Amino acid sequence: MMDLRPVGYVIGQLVAVLGVTMLFPMIADLIEGRGEWTVFFESAVITVLTGVVLAMSCANGVGEGLTIRQTFLLTTGVWVALPVFGAIPFLFGESELRFVDAYFEAMSGLTTTGSTVINGLDDLPQGLLLWRGILQWLGGIGIIVVAMVFLPELRVGGMQIFRSEGFETMGKILPRAQEIAGQISLIYVFLTFVCALVYAGFGMSFIDATVHSMTTIATGGFSNYDDSFATFSGPTEYAASVFMILAALPFVRYVQLANGNTNSLWRDSQIRAFVITIAVLVAVMTIFLTSVFPHHWEQAFRQSLFNITSIISGTGYASVDYMGWGSFPVMVFFLIGLIGGCAGSTACSIKVFRYQLLFASIRTQIRRIRSPHGVFMPTYDGRPIGRDVLTSVMSFFMFFALSMGVLSWALAFTGLDFITSVSGAATALANVGPGLGDQIGPAGNFAGLNDTAKWLLTIGMLVGRLELLAVYAIFTVQFWRD
Repeated sequence: MMDLRPVGYVIGQLVAVLGVTMLFPMIADLIEGRGEWTVFFESAVITVLTGVVLAMSCANGVGEGLTIRQTFLLTTGVWVALPVFGAIPFLFGESELRFVDAYFEAMSGLTTTGSTVINGLDDLPQGLLLWRGILQWLGGIGIIVVAMVFLPELRVGGMQIFRSEGFETMGKILPRAQEIAGQISLIYVFLTFVCALVYAGFGMSFIDATVHSMTTIATGGFSNYDDSFATFSGPTEYAASVFMILAALPFVRYVQLANGNTNSLWRDSQIRAFVITIAVLVAVMTIFLTSVFPHHWEQAFRQSLFNITSIISGTGYASVDYMGWGSFPVMVFFLIGLIGGCAGSTACSIKVFRYQLLFASIRTQIRRIRSPHGVFMPTYDGRPIGRDVLTSVMSFFMFFALSMGVLSWALAFTGLDFITSVSGAATALANVGPGLGDQIGPAGNFAGLNDTAKWLLTIGMLVGRLELLAVYAIFTVQFWRD
């Protein structure tokens, strides 16, 4: 029988930490003076007490590390449990959401998806706006640790290729997670602080700069306004684009850079591929907009840069309703949402490195067909790619396509139209935020969807954020056998 105490102990600790962070929006509400601070105080008490009780009841079963099965359960369990408590302020605060909507909002925050079911963001208390930003900020740093510690250990989706440079963790997952989290946290906080200063310098208020810096570095996309980033259109879009790109790069490279390895960033092939992809897409979109629409070249370049960076990084901000640009841009935005940023970053979706491994495998196979007696081995960053890595990557692509098809079909079965169903499934699994169409596109939100669709999308966000197989594994019979 599997010992669940180590899993419960860690989840309890994280729940308690989540409760402590509720004190920050409580203070924001106290300063604003709208009387909403009691919601966060009560939510914090409930959350902290629950977390402490759970951790203390499981403390006697904690060892030096976790088994593989315990790690699978912990990875999924954290992202299932935390949104339950993250939803409490939405339930009893001024937003007064129903549980399905509150859990959707909290899951969207912690998975850094950015889809929202809240109308009237402009009029919400500052505490709730700050809480949305905190959820995404915590989810961003959490997924970096998961990507660097847990997923390589679980050999999910080819992530084991980063084990050697993402720090060895075999047999000591918990201690190494704490060490890595400490190093990453300093860089994460620094980037957030600098981003907030830049936003404030461009005229954002304190609360806007704080929340948007959190959701930018987390590549989450929650905004304080129904119009998203269109409220700040202009030079601020350039600043946001830079920080979204920085957040979509592997944070292990920042650790190496801080330790004196000045060449670590550009030597990473996925960073080069990511930046070049953005540059090409922005150039093509700028030319298209200036040719088809009466756009000034600077406006076309700025809107192309911001929105392409936002979608490909999985941030999900929108500074314009690009649904009005025509079918070609809409198709581009749909496809780049399935690319994503770099592994080991806050970005989501399939990730650049998997496409690189896929193309390397295809290239090698073509060479084998041309020269049947030759010996060819696919490589990544000059290193041979093991068969287990390629198998994991191919499995990931297969399961992603299958999951997207099943989720699209299920959403359509609830009564949603084709565009909403397909783009909703894609944006949930890729954790991008906005979908396509009038309802869930960049000018809309998810509030009008039926409850069944919201639950399906919530599950999609969870599965997509944890790279699919980390969740699917626990539903197999073999997983529960001793």
